[in-house]
Amino acid sequence: MNKITRVNRKNILFSGIIILFSTFLLVIASVLIINSYVKLSTESKIYTLEEAIALDVDCILVLGAGVWEGGRPSYMLEDRLLMGIELYKSGASERLLMSGDNGRIDYDEVNVMKQFAINHGIDSEHIFMDHAGFSTYESMYRARDIFEAKRIIIVTQEYHLYRAIYIAEKLGLEAYGVASNRRSYMGQEVRDFREILARTKDFLKVVIKPKPTYLGESIPVSGNGNLTNDK
Repeated sequence: MNKITRVNRKNILFSGIIILFSTFLLVIASVLIINSYVKLSTESKIYTLEEAIALDVDCILVLGAGVWEGGRPSYMLEDRLLMGIELYKSGASERLLMSGDNGRIDYDEVNVMKQFAINHGIDSEHIFMDHAGFSTYESMYRARDIFEAKRIIIVTQEYHLYRAIYIAEKLGLEAYGVASNRRSYMGQEVRDFREILARTKDFLKVVIKPKPTYLGESIPVSGNGNLTNDK
């Protein structure tokens, strides 16, 4: 191998490393820019409980989270439910929409959520269950197309609200959020990191607007929530 060939190979290798590194930096920069944009474009839509009471909305959309063995909501889900119930009882809306994962027989977020609200004195007819809210995107899509909501208050923890509101608005909903942070949550640092990636993913998803896993017949949130009962 002559000297010129060795030099050319080194130059090609060096150029390849520069291209890969530049691409990596570009991806990181894009993710950070998207993350900042999603937060900045929605932070004004996050209201306090007192501010949200004055809003005229079709429903309070409570987003699901984990449930524990024995049908108990996790701490994060319990706090979301308590805030949703407080909004309901304060007059923010006469309808609660519980959206979560009920994709398996042995895992059911939404019935746990509805029963929790009933145990806190809310009429079953006023509580709707979205059994196919498998993701934040699907919850918003189905709130619009299945439950025919147009104006909503979203209840979840603050770190999650920015993305939820952003998705809702890009799907044509008028959306507001109330944060349900009532305590510190174990593993929040990991969730915060994952949320940065999730915001980027859903920023692109709302451009494409794929259909959710399931659609079906409409069940207007203005009607009777017992129509969503499966037990």
